[in-house]
Amino acid sequence: MSRCERAPGGPARYRDRGFVTAEAAVVLPSLVLVGMALVWALLAASAQIQCVDAARAGARAAARQDPPDVVLATARRAAPRGAKITVNREDGLVRVTVTASAPGPDALSVELSHEAVALAEETVGVVGG
Repeated sequence: MSRCERAPGGPARYRDRGFVTAEAAVVLPSLVLVGMALVWALLAASAQIQCVDAARAGARAAARQDPPDVVLATARRAAPRGAKITVNREDGLVRVTVTASAPGPDALSVELSHEAVALAEETVGVVGG
């Protein structure tokens, strides 16, 4: 069977005319959606890396016996915008936790968090007795 049919007295008409447009209309929104999901995943991964960096920087500052406001300022500089930072001290260890929401729409909201622990400098070299 031929791909075209000839109308009486007129030019040949293709049966599959318009299929490319229909396929593009289905595929293009799907590609845009996948692209947006990839961008969101990259932004979320970037925010997670910022949480890791902020927790480590805060733990180092707290281990050096920096004042609490300096520790928070150090962690806040490296943290994503709107992050919650907590600093705890227990048994010679300092523990800094950074929690933030992934950027993007609220429907895709994911809570990102990282905790860093460091040994306080005043306890280094102290022998228990």
